[in-house]
Amino acid sequence: MLDTDTKRRIDTARDILVGKVPDPKSQVEQITIALIYKFMDDMDAEAEELGGERSFFTGEYARYGWAKLMAPSLGGHEMLGLYGEGIAKMPENPGIPALFRDIFKNAYLPYRDPETLKAFLKIIDEFSYDHSERLGDAFEYLLSVLGSQGDAGQFRTPRHIIDFMVEILAPQKGETILDPACGTAGFLISAYKHILRANIDSPLTPEEKGHLVKNFLGYDISPDMVRLSLVNLYLHGFTEPHVYEYDTLTSQDRWNEFADVILANPPFMSPKGGIKPHNRFSITTKRSEVLFLDYIIEHLTSTGKAGVIVPEGIHFVAQTGHTQLRQTLIAKGYLLADITLPHGVFKPYASVKTHILIIDRCFARQTDSVLFIEVENDGFSQSDTRDRVAGCQLEAALRHVVSFKKAIGDQKEWIRPDNKLRSYEIAKTVLLATKNAHLIGRWHDLPNRVIHRGDVPLLRIGDLCEIRDGLSPNMATQPGDHVMVVPAEDRKTADHWSFEGKAVCIPLVSSAGHGKADIKRLHYQEGRFALANTMCALFVKDEAVLRPRYLHIFLSAMCQELMVPLMCGATNVTMNSDQLADVIIPVPNILLQEEVIESALIGLNAATMTEAALALRDSSSDIDVVKLAEKVIRDTEAYLKYAKKRISISEFIPS
Repeated sequence: MLDTDTKRRIDTARDILVGKVPDPKSQVEQITIALIYKFMDDMDAEAEELGGERSFFTGEYARYGWAKLMAPSLGGHEMLGLYGEGIAKMPENPGIPALFRDIFKNAYLPYRDPETLKAFLKIIDEFSYDHSERLGDAFEYLLSVLGSQGDAGQFRTPRHIIDFMVEILAPQKGETILDPACGTAGFLISAYKHILRANIDSPLTPEEKGHLVKNFLGYDISPDMVRLSLVNLYLHGFTEPHVYEYDTLTSQDRWNEFADVILANPPFMSPKGGIKPHNRFSITTKRSEVLFLDYIIEHLTSTGKAGVIVPEGIHFVAQTGHTQLRQTLIAKGYLLADITLPHGVFKPYASVKTHILIIDRCFARQTDSVLFIEVENDGFSQSDTRDRVAGCQLEAALRHVVSFKKAIGDQKEWIRPDNKLRSYEIAKTVLLATKNAHLIGRWHDLPNRVIHRGDVPLLRIGDLCEIRDGLSPNMATQPGDHVMVVPAEDRKTADHWSFEGKAVCIPLVSSAGHGKADIKRLHYQEGRFALANTMCALFVKDEAVLRPRYLHIFLSAMCQELMVPLMCGATNVTMNSDQLADVIIPVPNILLQEEVIESALIGLNAATMTEAALALRDSSSDIDVVKLAEKVIRDTEAYLKYAKKRISISEFIPS
């Protein structure tokens, strides 16, 4: 747990630097270098107190010692020169271990203001070297300011998501653990803590801990990230951390190394022109997210397991590499579970829709199904501020995965442990039979999202309606004498009409944008009209079977359950109109449909009448007008009481 004083010191250090070093990553680097500089001097002092000798600041490097740097007699410009020279020469210091030389490699002071440096080092002086959890948590807090890592598609994985993935995989002390895109080593540290907690009743000996840390391995293409991860691991007890500057996708030097557990949140973005990998990958593609996932499944041991965060495009993109990857995951016994995350997990830096793929070579080969879990609440709001909220579903998701594995091991049918979140299993044969072997589990689950009266038949929209795509550009269509239906609340006009009849008009593009699937409204339209090309229209084939108004009322009520799940995409979230054909709806007899329509129209008209009457009553000074308005309000309330006795759409949708 991060203590208040340590958090204050880190915040103060950043506040001091921000005027001269505005980039958060550079701030973290400067604080990191200064802390290690100070800690080396602390370790020298500790060695002397124990009767030993200094090892870091000795010989010609003694002049750079912390005590000399912080001497009251040292002027500001002298401090600036001494510190700048000290960090620049430290990689050449033969008295420090290779780890520290790597940390100081290419280090420099990016500003020349003595007052800033003096205030900054004064705060650093308040820290003291300590291998405790407190100092490690302090550094984790410092790293949390990094957030987005530029244009490379690298986003810092939230701590609670890292810990959740580690809990699912439950790494053991004898297993090798790899993160091939390790960033600041968050997954490796969480896995290490998990193993220590798992052995709390019989704590690991120093020798066992020494063997344990040798099993952890990380790669990153960025030397800055490698430096930060080395410090992070060191502060968490890894005296010789194994993190290497290595391009996982283009280098073959470590291709023959395998791991029992792989945890990763690899970069989502590919550079212009794509990645140019070597020829040892089994899948031919230039997309980094596909190559990373291929790398992970190819570098697991025969009993290995992995947890990987991927963009939703992995699940549906129709390119050959994506399709081949999905077929491999399903057919060759890799994919055990797919966990959908809320769209805001990486806010405020990105709203990309992501999933966690749980790969397990042992259990996945023993089952004919894949488990799908939809997490809608990860314990934080979906806004940019990401405030804590109640109702986190991660613990329930963990229970579902554990129970699924237990059912596989016991060779029993899986039964959902609770109803706190949506989860379901889908047969691998069903997944492989879909076009391009898509992995959007919710598309298969749509029939289960309609709860209806047992005496009411369920029918496909494709059997009931003709589905037509809009033809008119929303912004480029010239205004005119005809109605034009657009996704916005208010209709536009057009100089032409494309359709005639009674139609339910449905947006095909998310109204929210930024990676989130959302449909704000459906429109009902009669007569001749134009339709925006970002929408489609449903025309009922036989009104003796289905009333168009009933269809509009039902789909509006069930929009979030039946149509929003059809949308997919990383940033531009859309759906295809032909997907609506397989949506199933309850179709009661015509008398019940008419009663539902009447109930809905009564409610709509009553709301409009009440709003108008209230506005009239509150704005008029005429007593007769006020009395008339109050009578309208009373009559409307009586009208609504009558409506409540009629059958409403609530009879045919989930409560």
